[in-house]
Amino acid sequence: MNTLRSSASLGVLAAAIASPAMAQDQQAQAPAQPQQQARQGGVGTIVVTATKRSEDLQDVAISVNAIGEEALDELGISTFDDYLVQLPNVTAGGSGPGQSTIYVRGLASTTPNLTTAGVAGLAPNVSLYLDEQPLAQPGRNLDVYAADLERIEVLAGPQGTLFGASSQAGVVRLITNKPSLAGFDAGFDLETSFTKGGETSYKGEAMVNVPVTNSLALRGVLYLDDRGGYIDNVQGTRTLRESARFRPAGTIRDNGVPVNALRGGFQAGANLGNVTFLPTDNAGLVEEDFNDTQYSGFRVSALYEFTPDWRLTVSHGRQSIESDGVFFADPALDLDDLEIQRFEEDRIEDDYSNTSWTVEGRLAMLDVVYTGAYTDRETEQRVDYTDYLFVGQYLPYYICDGSVTYPGAADPSGTCQPPNLYVASVTDTTVFTQELRFNTPQENRWRVTAGGFYSDLELKERNDFAYPGNVIAQPFGPFKPNFPQDGFTTDPGPFPADTIFRNDIRRTDKQWGIFGELSFDIVPDVLTITGGARYYDIEVDFEGSANGSFCNSFSATDQDAFGTDLNDLYDGDGQFTFIGSCDPALRQTFTQGQSIADIQAAGLSLGQATQVFNALQAPDVAKATGTIFKGTLTFTPNEDLLFYATYSEGFRPGLLNRPGGATNGAGFTVPFELETDEVKNYEIGWKMDLIDGQLRLNGSAFYVDISRLQTTIFDPSITNLFFSDNAADAEIKGIEGEFTIAPYSVPGLTVAGAFSILDTEITDVLTPTTDVVVGDELAYAPSFQGNLRVRYEWEAGDLRFHLQPQLVHSGSKFTDIITINRLELDSYTTFAMSAGVAKDNWSVEVFGENLSDTRAQIAGNFINDRARITTNRPLTAGIRFSWDY
Repeated sequence: MNTLRSSASLGVLAAAIASPAMAQDQQAQAPAQPQQQARQGGVGTIVVTATKRSEDLQDVAISVNAIGEEALDELGISTFDDYLVQLPNVTAGGSGPGQSTIYVRGLASTTPNLTTAGVAGLAPNVSLYLDEQPLAQPGRNLDVYAADLERIEVLAGPQGTLFGASSQAGVVRLITNKPSLAGFDAGFDLETSFTKGGETSYKGEAMVNVPVTNSLALRGVLYLDDRGGYIDNVQGTRTLRESARFRPAGTIRDNGVPVNALRGGFQAGANLGNVTFLPTDNAGLVEEDFNDTQYSGFRVSALYEFTPDWRLTVSHGRQSIESDGVFFADPALDLDDLEIQRFEEDRIEDDYSNTSWTVEGRLAMLDVVYTGAYTDRETEQRVDYTDYLFVGQYLPYYICDGSVTYPGAADPSGTCQPPNLYVASVTDTTVFTQELRFNTPQENRWRVTAGGFYSDLELKERNDFAYPGNVIAQPFGPFKPNFPQDGFTTDPGPFPADTIFRNDIRRTDKQWGIFGELSFDIVPDVLTITGGARYYDIEVDFEGSANGSFCNSFSATDQDAFGTDLNDLYDGDGQFTFIGSCDPALRQTFTQGQSIADIQAAGLSLGQATQVFNALQAPDVAKATGTIFKGTLTFTPNEDLLFYATYSEGFRPGLLNRPGGATNGAGFTVPFELETDEVKNYEIGWKMDLIDGQLRLNGSAFYVDISRLQTTIFDPSITNLFFSDNAADAEIKGIEGEFTIAPYSVPGLTVAGAFSILDTEITDVLTPTTDVVVGDELAYAPSFQGNLRVRYEWEAGDLRFHLQPQLVHSGSKFTDIITINRLELDSYTTFAMSAGVAKDNWSVEVFGENLSDTRAQIAGNFINDRARITTNRPLTAGIRFSWDY
């Protein structure tokens, strides 16, 4: 990482809180702050906005987990991975900073593919919010650093009526601290930690709040988090002898699934004695602790109060993640030692800026909120793609002599170049959202929340799949520079000499909706009925091309063949130009209405004619409209007890497939359009404050019926591209709960815990492959997850002390519902401990994480027939210092 940049950022952190000149004018206005004391017993109150109203957590008839500001500090939560540990009904797939997807209540089907996350990624089914704005994006979520947060809310179960698309499994909301007119405030946190077998980490965060006038306040936060690596890239070699092309059917993969007849190697059983396989060697990339990461960013916000009833809040933030290496290890080496062999450089830079605005006011008896946001995200990533050789049967064609791959015989000869491969990706995503809503007074017997929502997402992504050995190999003459199909969007070419395949695609997701919820107190303060609905209209479109260089070794010019012109495929004009042949005479334009026989008469094979016939039926866009509903009955026998029963529905947008229309020998055709998947949720829940507020018990039991579950499939026997399908119907049964004990008899003691029990099952297979099996579990759905935390605070003189142990457990889980891409991850239990002392406005804490040095298997994938497992950080110990004005 850039040491100069790190030092400069820490300097700014220090300067941000050293503002005596600004403070002098405000000190007289600042309210007196009582000295903090150890807890005296009783469970505290958390105000949430889960129903888009401010309410006590215990008064909301929704399953909500909330981590308040105090708990965020106590738990040292900063990043995506930190806060997921505290939420037993939440899991994550993916690997590393900026590369993960959130799942709630086990509603998951796959591990996201990060090489084409934007163009081929599913819309998330858990919506991520920063204050009032949705940040969910295809393929992977923004990894928002948890700086200066008021709380984190997790709304479990479908929240579609109020939060719309991509909230079918739940919503995660990051609520920031807003500017305050009450007085000047400032503070900073500094931290350093040491990881067993890894590098040292450093973190700094500073905050300042300044009331400029009686009606204007400013707030800013600045942070830098440099996380040392702990995974080793160890020495190794690869040759193309290991290619799937030479692997026979029946071979048992490491995940226990045999290679079926359709996936057997084209040259399995060939005598390779006369073939020279040149090795790729990663000696120049060998490095210990190579997965270091740096988060840096800031957020500034302003609040202006026009009148006591009207105010405007504007916020702007920027964040950059720079990360090297990978965050998974190879269990075939030594998972305990966290080792991997990578043959090309891995790195990612993920930057985003976000500007939001919220107007809050009152019109007569209506509370009015208008909010909007604009987010611009730019990601540059380079991924080692060498593992593709284990599944890519056509790879030898590009990096071996033609005499190896095209003798059509069992006695090939020639040379195959080193199989080191990489993918270079550039993704630019912009999202513009707006929402206008109205609330009637909370004290009314009739209460209404209603509004409208609009979102416009544009994603432009370019993926260059590079095979360096192709520049040297002589299949039938050197490959010529290739250009994109006519539908290119960002780069007219020619591509670099070693680029064999390129995606150059623009994806748009546009949606609007109107929503409302109506509550009526059948018996005031005792029995309430709530009904909600949302109408949605969503369009997803693809433009651009997915182009390969196949045929280019046969000609002096680019053949412009064996790619997909998405502008032609998804234009809805009833015409399609065939380009899937090395024979230019066959590249003709066909029209809707022609039969397969008519198309075949033009010289195409039956398979080619079928592909064209299918393409003529392709839609213009993936469009979905509909209405979803919600109903809740709430019973509150007294102010300490609440029970509810809920029926709710959720949905997420569909998608267009890049390889739409591709077929395999078994007759499977990749669908052009992925339909929305829908869930119906039946739930009962309870919230109880007992023993005079010393014991809190919250929980719910639920049954979820899932229709047309979306998933991503990588199966080279069908197509060499990732594609998506509505794979299955499924169901989820579960119970989740949390408790807090804060006895008056032991002041300063708090015991808290939470758990999730899941039973998930595929009930019907929709995709016509054998890769999804009725009765299998869903992905990332452990049968049990739970955590337990104890905190004890006490005073000695004018010092305040605390001690806090914590335990986290997760059962085993699968990474995918596609059997050929699936791993089973082991169960794990981890321990953490912190202890600290505070006085006046400063505190010091020492902490230990993963004290048992467990390799907790958090996520994984088997996409390239090799197990890759993401674990937690090894045993880590550190110290943090905090100061508040």
